[in-house]
Amino acid sequence: MSPRPKRPNMESSVYEGNDGWWHGRVTMGVKDDGSPDRRHRRARTETEVKRKVRELEDLRDKARAPKAGRKPTVEQWMTTYLTDIASLKLKPRSLDDYWSKTRNDIVPGIGKHRLDKLQPEHLERMYRVMLDEGHAPSHVLKVHRILSRALKIAHRRRLVVENVATLVDPPTVDETEANPFTTEEAKAFLKAAAKRPTFMRWCVGVGMGFRQGETLGLRWPYVDFDNELFRPEWQLQRLTWRHGCEDPHTCGAKFHRFEPCPPDCRTHKGYKRGCPKPCPEGCTRHARACPDRKGGGLVFTRPKTKKSRNAVPIPPPFIPYLREHKAQQQEACDAAGDAWEETKLVFTRPDGRPLDPRQDWEEFKELLAEAGIDDRRLYDGSRHTAGTILNELGVDMPTIMEILRHTQISQTRRYVKGRSHLSKDAMRRMGNTFMPGPEPAPEPQPEPRPEPSVETRIETRDSRTARSQRRRRIR
Repeated sequence: MSPRPKRPNMESSVYEGNDGWWHGRVTMGVKDDGSPDRRHRRARTETEVKRKVRELEDLRDKARAPKAGRKPTVEQWMTTYLTDIASLKLKPRSLDDYWSKTRNDIVPGIGKHRLDKLQPEHLERMYRVMLDEGHAPSHVLKVHRILSRALKIAHRRRLVVENVATLVDPPTVDETEANPFTTEEAKAFLKAAAKRPTFMRWCVGVGMGFRQGETLGLRWPYVDFDNELFRPEWQLQRLTWRHGCEDPHTCGAKFHRFEPCPPDCRTHKGYKRGCPKPCPEGCTRHARACPDRKGGGLVFTRPKTKKSRNAVPIPPPFIPYLREHKAQQQEACDAAGDAWEETKLVFTRPDGRPLDPRQDWEEFKELLAEAGIDDRRLYDGSRHTAGTILNELGVDMPTIMEILRHTQISQTRRYVKGRSHLSKDAMRRMGNTFMPGPEPAPEPQPEPRPEPSVETRIETRDSRTARSQRRRRIR
């Protein structure tokens, strides 16, 4: 009997097993440890298993086949992505936001699904539940972008065949319309702020368009009085604390609460956002109580982009007020003595410590009420206001982009809002160009002068010619 011929390398095998199923074996290559990487597929019929084998061979030939081994769940991959990959690129505040949306939305929604078994329907169902729970479409869109980015990295590393987030249409979000101050409202707002020690903080925010973190993180070494320049090299932000201990779950045991609060809860009566959600199983939060906590609280961070650190000219009328503010701060430092905490910040508390962003936001709301201005966002009262008023003063868009330190002029255009009175004036001039108004009424003619006497009448050649023509017509 002749020996059975040896199969060529990388050739697949299809056979019917003793269990009544058809099986296919596909050689994909070599694993990391050097052993052969053979994948298994099975089906009830030979035709079906051959189709599955061909699909797997096609992925192998196009170098798109997922890696061997059991795939992680969405929860496991998101933890790996945020801990080892995103943390190398994202700013601390953005990373905190990614973690928050992952814990509160992604993991409860689809966290138990295996990464390679995730389907578009799972994402669509999660988004629908989030919208039904009252989340804004913008919040759902942000969750979609975070998940899409994580799945893109998984696809790039061949953990999945396809990024299913690209097959899903997220909710449509209408861009939030800016609501900046008018010139009169800005003056009324600063008039109300003039009664407070933080007057110059609001002058810089409204008059120069600085972000909240840039204003609160501004330091005297970066204020150039000689050249009249601000250099926003740092910003002040509040970050979430992280555990520094080895067992975060046990560390926060006394703060764990796995049952929802009763309807008449008095523990969280003063919470503006209502009762917090129950802790998930294996909760590792409550890092603020960790004795070895790290990375949180009020910290100085670099601005988001390099252009955000460009120097900004100080309006000359601001200079005397800034010098007076610095002198008053020095007097407060001398009066406080050892209680003063030196931070070299331009805007501080009475003891020299940084201003809390939350208290700064609350003061903004109080000033709106004192000035009689309707409620709006802090961004509207600072950057949007500065960009819009600069445009009304006739400043061209590239210059506004440099003042606001945007990287693209399209971003600047979103910060500038047109005014209705300027639009009406522009359209009035346009109408006058194409359709002039009615002709003005004729001016009243002066009364005719009495004809001169025969003695004073002087007859010219033109008058004699006209008289001769009249006589010929009469004849």
